[in-house]
Amino acid sequence: METETATNWLTDAEQCAWRTYLDVNRLLTYQLEKDLQPFGLTNNDYEILVNLSEAPDRRLRMSDLAAATLQSKSRLSHQITRMENAGLVRRENCESDRRGLYAVLTEQGMETMQKVAPHHVDSVRRHFIDQLSPEALEELRQSLKPIAEQLRGLRGKP
Repeated sequence: METETATNWLTDAEQCAWRTYLDVNRLLTYQLEKDLQPFGLTNNDYEILVNLSEAPDRRLRMSDLAAATLQSKSRLSHQITRMENAGLVRRENCESDRRGLYAVLTEQGMETMQKVAPHHVDSVRRHFIDQLSPEALEELRQSLKPIAEQLRGLRGKP
């Protein structure tokens, strides 16, 4: 027998905060994606390039890259295939684990990253950073930090 519990509905203020967050998240993601389009990149492409450019030897195991970008292994595999076809990354076998594969940033991928990064940073600055005072940015960071930590703790849990 199921026990019924009362739904803890959001207050008007909570609902407004939640919907404002969703609105900003969608609009900012849309704008950043739009600003990457002239370079032939998506937000996912850029995130992969960033992760690989910051990794030792510009390479990551596919499973680690999937975890870092919050993508399924299958979805990441399709993404990497597309990026391989564009010459941005390549796959390499993992010598220590014959089943494992690395995603490796190519020279063309690194050149693309170096060309696009200043434009992306400018977009982030224009559409997000410069819209808030330094105090508001710090308050936002402090406010979102416990949420990020709680959600990181749930990763991999059913």
